[in-house]
Amino acid sequence: MGYFKILGAIPGFFLSSWFLQILWNANIHKLFSASAVGNISYPQAMTITIIAWLVVAPLAAVGISKHSFWMHRG
Repeated sequence: MGYFKILGAIPGFFLSSWFLQILWNANIHKLFSASAVGNISYPQAMTITIIAWLVVAPLAAVGISKHSFWMHRG
């Protein structure tokens, strides 16, 4: 994985956090009562995004490695 690919993922992280915050705050009151769950702040959205990336990244890596194994198998 190259250095520039890591740098390219940084804006995606901040945009993902921002979209999460916007969508959460817009739709949470439709799903739950207002007293049970409230709005989230941007730092909370960043924390949730980090957790999601830590869960999804290993799954994606396994999926890519299995896909490449089956594609190169002769």
